[in-house]
Amino acid sequence: MISRLINQSVAADFFQGKVIAVLGPRQVGKTTLLSQLSIPSTETLWLNCDNIDDSQVLEGQTTTGLQQLVGNKRYVVIDEAQRVKNIGLTLKMMADTFRDRVQVVVTGSSSLELSNQIYEPATGRIFEYRLYPFSLAELSQHYSVREERRLLEQRLIYGCYPEVVTHPDHAKRILTTIASNYLYKDLLSYNGIRKPEVLSRLLQALAMQVGEQVSYNELSRLIGIDRATVESYIDLLEKCFVIFRLPSYSGNLRTELRHNRKIYFYDNGIRNAILSNFAPLNLRTDAGALWENMMLSERVKHNAYRQSYAQIYFWRTQAQAEIDFVEIEDGTMQAFEFKFNPKKLPRAPKAFTDTYPEAVFQVITPDNYTSFVGVE
Repeated sequence: MISRLINQSVAADFFQGKVIAVLGPRQVGKTTLLSQLSIPSTETLWLNCDNIDDSQVLEGQTTTGLQQLVGNKRYVVIDEAQRVKNIGLTLKMMADTFRDRVQVVVTGSSSLELSNQIYEPATGRIFEYRLYPFSLAELSQHYSVREERRLLEQRLIYGCYPEVVTHPDHAKRILTTIASNYLYKDLLSYNGIRKPEVLSRLLQALAMQVGEQVSYNELSRLIGIDRATVESYIDLLEKCFVIFRLPSYSGNLRTELRHNRKIYFYDNGIRNAILSNFAPLNLRTDAGALWENMMLSERVKHNAYRQSYAQIYFWRTQAQAEIDFVEIEDGTMQAFEFKFNPKKLPRAPKAFTDTYPEAVFQVITPDNYTSFVGVE
């Protein structure tokens, strides 16, 4: 079993008087993670809220009812907690009632309801973790750095979902199933989504534009829906951990773009499944985009797992000078370019170095990516 990097951090937070929330896409191993934490089954009340009976047990509960439900158990696990109506209020009551006597752990495959219903009532009562598809750091720790370098093309095309990693011969089938049956499950249960075919076309358009600046107006014209709907759907896709947005950085230069954004996928395999394109790299025209997407998603995982609060951006001027990725942490700025073909390495644009002379600049290639993604 491949160990997850957040295991020890989650376990260390047990019985600190906080609810622990583990959020992330479906099929990335949240339930498996809990099984790795040595939570004794005889002392645990386990509720799977994809099961309507379990979700209804928690709805409208009183403090007395929760005490009777939990009894003498020391752990309560609420799987897919976003299915429970008013789950935030329930968690608040649990945190206040049980404090450090009972450890409550919730998982969620979207932050649709969780973001709206957990955090307002339960503010200050939750430690939150994000779990993503396997990171290259986790895979290198399990298999070896050398083996992961050998499998780099495989990861670029098929991504790092757990079942894809453990069953590589069935990768296409697994990814197609995830993209068809699981990716949209929470979205399609949300009453704001009325046209799933529109959502599918939007995802295809976003998959084609990885690494490029995204225009909501252009997407609106391309798909045939209004701009507000495009923004709403993209927001929901981000809350379901399918995509993430990278805003443009604007500091001291008047010509810097201020309100643009790029959009990336948390997993290359999902991106390629949406496009139905699993061709090898020598037959593709998007190898550079795949490299950029994987490096950015791996950096997001790395920052999340080391509990970093770094701010991330891309940088571009009106004159088209550009840097793929800018990260600011504790007042320190780092700038990165991603190049899959390392034969000709770019320099940082003069406009950038003149404006931010203290920034460290590095080109990330298949020859030197390991430290960037947290591989020791």
